[in-house]
Amino acid sequence: MLRSKARRAPEGDDPLDTAQERRVRAVLALGGVPQADLPDGVQQVRLRLLERAAKGYEAPRDVSAWAAVVASNLAMDWHRAKRRQERIGERLASLRQLEHPSGEDTSVLSLAVAQGLDELPDAQRQVVVLRFYADLPVRSIAEELGVPEGTVKSRLHTAVRALRARLHEDEVV
Repeated sequence: MLRSKARRAPEGDDPLDTAQERRVRAVLALGGVPQADLPDGVQQVRLRLLERAAKGYEAPRDVSAWAAVVASNLAMDWHRAKRRQERIGERLASLRQLEHPSGEDTSVLSLAVAQGLDELPDAQRQVVVLRFYADLPVRSIAEELGVPEGTVKSRLHTAVRALRARLHEDEVV
């Protein structure tokens, strides 16, 4: 009987650096995961990266992009599994206030954008978050999601048009 030995990372060897962890937290939060569940989401991303290494797979070319996409997929899974109790606007507002205290106008705009994101279909929300909040290029998003670049562009265009209409409708801009 063959036994496989699990490889353990040396203590203190975190597969995600601080910037990557912040990006993962932001993607999870914008994807609708409650603040209380963010640490679990970050741990899931770490676990998937460690499992990938334990299985002998090559490290992702861009760990940061890979982690952002995994976080986005986790957020979509969470969103599908449970109906959200709170609106994404409240979570985004509290997250923004902790990181960057801002003026009333910026807060109103942030809330309006967050509420608009909340109303987008999952696929459109995912590409908007990855493109504008995780700052990934269209090519990376397409590669990581396994869809053509044109699909990513189309989803972005449709989502931005819907968000713009929402902001004008609510007289935010």
